[in-house]
Amino acid sequence: MSTVRNGPLVGLIAQFALLAGLAGTVGIGVAGWAAGLAYGGVLCGLLWRGLRVSGARRLGPADRVTLARALLVGGVLALVVPGGAGPAPAVLVPLTAVALALDAVDGLVARRTGTASALGARFDMEVDAFLILVLSAHVAPSIGGWVLAIGGMRYAFVAASWALPWMRGSLPPRYWRKVVAAVQGVVLAVAASHLLPPVATAALVAGALALLIESFGRDVAWLWRHRPARATTSVGALAPVRPAPSAAVPVDVVGPAVPGGHPARPAPVPARIAAHQPV
Repeated sequence: MSTVRNGPLVGLIAQFALLAGLAGTVGIGVAGWAAGLAYGGVLCGLLWRGLRVSGARRLGPADRVTLARALLVGGVLALVVPGGAGPAPAVLVPLTAVALALDAVDGLVARRTGTASALGARFDMEVDAFLILVLSAHVAPSIGGWVLAIGGMRYAFVAASWALPWMRGSLPPRYWRKVVAAVQGVVLAVAASHLLPPVATAALVAGALALLIESFGRDVAWLWRHRPARATTSVGALAPVRPAPSAAVPVDVVGPAVPGGHPARPAPVPARIAAHQPV
């Protein structure tokens, strides 16, 4: 049976159409076109690969909402990329606002339709992280380079997990984490609008960064407290121990028996990969 995975291709076409619309109205310049098309190509390529690896034949209803939001992020990128025609707040802020609002819609659709998946959760998380990174880079020149910490913290967490295995554990769901993530996007959108005085904008962004540091710090502390204990098995404990002839050994504890009458080793449990963004 042939599979149908044309969702990413449709997304790439839609990304081109969005860029063409922006170019014909506010203008995005060559740099905007290049950044937007490169983003769209990488996005849709990774999404197609994710569908293939997960075995999904097509995008689910919630995934389509997330894809629409991801395409809007591509438009935001094209507007703010250095060397472009320059962002137009009258277009940038509404585009960002719609992308942020759809973040609540895709989760609701996934729950209502029963189509939540690991791929969808990861897709949603990465779109959130990239939008915050783009907005951080956009407002950093007017506020200060420290704003980049907001957009880079998620990626710093991932990089740290490569070197520290205990940071790869699964975090429990926490509503405050979602609230803090939403606050970052809203605050950065307000900063990009230039509606507030510079001092008020800097204070608002600093408050958002403080919340983010607290949330990440709490997650790191939780992972540290629940890190796997290091094995301290002695040499003598490695010697095989045969059960007494009259003792009954539950099969579901040590695994099924193998030829020779000895119990098999338990099947290894695959390591879990964190599916929640620690913000």
